[in-house]
Amino acid sequence: MPKSSFKLGEDHLTVGHALDMARSKTLAVFSPSTKKKIARSQKCVETLVASGKNVYGVNTGFGPLCTSIISKEDSQKLQQNILRSHSVGMGNPVSTEIARLMLVLKLHNLSLGYSGVRQETLDRILWHLNEDIIPLVPEQGSVGASGDLAPLAHLFLPLIGQGTVEHKGKKFPTGNYLKKVGKKPLELGAKEGLALINGTQFIAAHTVVGLEKLLNVLNTADIISAMSLESLMGSASPFDARLHELRPFEGSKTVAHRMRALLAKSKILASHLDCNRVQDPYSLRCVPQVHGASRDAWLHLNRLCKIELNSVTDNPIILDEETAISGGNFHGQPLAIPLDYAVVASSEIGNISDRRSYLLLEGKVEGLPKLLMRNTGINSGFMIPQYTSAALVSENKSLCFPASADSIPTSLGQEDHVSMGSISGRRLIQVTQNVEKVLAVELVCAAQAFDFRHPLKSGPILEKCHDLIRQHIDHAEEDRIFADDLESALELISSKKLNQCAEKVARDRKLNLDGDLHEHFRLY
Repeated sequence: MPKSSFKLGEDHLTVGHALDMARSKTLAVFSPSTKKKIARSQKCVETLVASGKNVYGVNTGFGPLCTSIISKEDSQKLQQNILRSHSVGMGNPVSTEIARLMLVLKLHNLSLGYSGVRQETLDRILWHLNEDIIPLVPEQGSVGASGDLAPLAHLFLPLIGQGTVEHKGKKFPTGNYLKKVGKKPLELGAKEGLALINGTQFIAAHTVVGLEKLLNVLNTADIISAMSLESLMGSASPFDARLHELRPFEGSKTVAHRMRALLAKSKILASHLDCNRVQDPYSLRCVPQVHGASRDAWLHLNRLCKIELNSVTDNPIILDEETAISGGNFHGQPLAIPLDYAVVASSEIGNISDRRSYLLLEGKVEGLPKLLMRNTGINSGFMIPQYTSAALVSENKSLCFPASADSIPTSLGQEDHVSMGSISGRRLIQVTQNVEKVLAVELVCAAQAFDFRHPLKSGPILEKCHDLIRQHIDHAEEDRIFADDLESALELISSKKLNQCAEKVARDRKLNLDGDLHEHFRLY
């Protein structure tokens, strides 16, 4: 079956489309109209160079050397040197997926036709993507302004035959690999080196991955919290739609709707409608408000990310044969601040999840033994998994300091305010992965507690989700190595299997799990 295609520089890029191209599910192509834009922009650069007009990065030095005039003869060497001199990243390489995303995002950005890059150069970048010959990019070194200079320099060193590439799990010096496949290094034209390293593609690639991971966490947290609520004989009244219309945040309304669908047709709920308990602890009662606030942060970041993915973040911008504007579209601040906000939003999902795990262990609710095991004393039960949850929550709190609140001047003061958005992007993924682990602890505890409610049944969605969990994790009658259970739970969460299970049951039973606002919470 032929793949769908995405027209670079022409179609509207979303998080979902970017991921599909990075994962080879969609083919990136240049349309005839895009090729015309690229050729026109490159012709404008040639005309500007021939005019003798001073254009930053074309016939001048970079940063504080912007007043140094470069001869026409040296302009090509200037573009080669910028890739070499800016390749100063350190640390572990980013994942192959992040590097592939960076290639996708840069291809789309340059194809918008304001950077003066040649078609030949873009074709070579696309060759790297299509043939899965992926540059190694160190994760540290970008301050998130004047573009993600260091990581982008490493990303494009292979164009000039330098750096390291990875293919089918093996690493090669680029020069050796190009000889092996019969390719020659490119000789970069005027402005091309600068256009390649200017931009926010490192920040944006991490944002794309972070958005996908966080959405999965948000959906999973709703499912697991509903299972905890059922186990703790909690009330569904805090999810009443009328309540949330009185404070109509999109996130809260969506979570309340999802909780109603997850609890629909529950015999457990029906069994304690007339109990004496007036209200539940906040970690149960305020799920729509807390999970919902994090959803609103996701919505904000997703909206801004879509703008960024379809924006020109190069410098200078080539408007026509006479106009090259030197500005600040490369500055990462528009994403850095909402990324930091999303880091806090993600962390809070873990924070409230840990509190629910603690509630499940207390043994204060009728029918649930302390530490979720009947024969304690000789057995510690589920006491210690919550320690891991607490440690992860504390670690996330320490990662929530906003990187964008800091700025260290660089480039001898020419670049005197920077965004540090690269750190914000990396943290969003790091914190969200920790939250997946915190949710894994709650999932293991909630599934154990859920068993004690049988033979009463919950609604069809939660029952099916519980069945899925029990296919991978057995009920525990005595202590065992719970790390194995936590890893199994983590895999159910991170692989999206738990979400997919819930969504399938909802579709089959026509329970409308997604609600009216589903269109807002999507990656396309």
